Amino acid sequence: MNSDDTQMKAVTIPEFGDAGVLRVGTVPVPVPGPGQVAIDVAYAGANFAEVLYRRGVVDVPLPFVPGIEVAGYIRAVGEGVEDLWPGRPVAALTIVDSGGYAEVAVTSADLVAPLDGLDIGMGTAAALPSNSTTAFLVLDRVARIAPGESVLVHAAAGGVGSQLGQAARLLGASRVVGTVGSAAKIDTAKGFGYDEVILRDRLADAGQFDIVVDMVGGPARRASLDRLAAMGRLVIMGNASGAEDVGVPANELWFSNKTVSGFNLAAFAATHPDEAGRALRRAVEAAAEGELRVQVEALPLERVAEAHRRIEAGATTGKLVLDVAAL
Repeated sequence: MNSDDTQMKAVTIPEFGDAGVLRVGTVPVPVPGPGQVAIDVAYAGANFAEVLYRRGVVDVPLPFVPGIEVAGYIRAVGEGVEDLWPGRPVAALTIVDSGGYAEVAVTSADLVAPLDGLDIGMGTAAALPSNSTTAFLVLDRVARIAPGESVLVHAAAGGVGSQLGQAARLLGASRVVGTVGSAAKIDTAKGFGYDEVILRDRLADAGQFDIVVDMVGGPARRASLDRLAAMGRLVIMGNASGAEDVGVPANELWFSNKTVSGFNLAAFAATHPDEAGRALRRAVEAAAEGELRVQVEALPLERVAEAHRRIEAGATTGKLVLDVAAL
């Protein structure tokens, strides 16, 4: 932290563009309002969501500090906050207002999971709030998975894909299949709870599923709808391919007894912070107990542009986190 405790280092997006626009600079230290906490950030997760902010896909005011999840220590609490105190170790979603790529981040106290007493490191804890929370919410809250159902997950070796396979198994799925874009990712994905991992262009041979989770978009989205069994549910939660939107004919859903839903963690956390927080704490506890495995690679915050380029290129397996405390 800067010797002036009103200023801190942070990564900013000064203008929309490629990864080269990201800058490490100095910005004012945020102060928690009522119901909020400030966190001294140890690690921040790196996600595709932050790539979208940087590209200008999401309309945010510039300069903007990205970062939707962190782990660190409570710095200060706002009015009305109970059970959280300065120095307490936590993982947190900062997704509603962003700001995690910084030495200090502020978020709702509802979106915080205490870490004291849990066997979990800060780097791992920073990798959980977005992807692992999403996995439980998508399968349990949106898809309403029932024991014995079958699940197909696209991008199975990626950050959220690595968690969805394991969460499906914890929630009682009988068959869990993942898809990947290249053969080099098959073995990695198999370590994340999948019974089988296939190349995405072989999807037609995968059979039918009760639930399909698609964060890829494009041709995979149309193929996913075809893979749904009667009463099956397709959950859309991204468009990593950058392809044009894929229309879903309503009459086809009517005649085939299929459902298509969408899930966006930022919007959900903004409107249902209590429920998002419960899912976060569930995910943290599962990871601490060894029920969720997270493959984490840490990079210094100064290498944030490299992290973004790797995420955009689909050249990651598991989760990248940024070491903020090392600044």
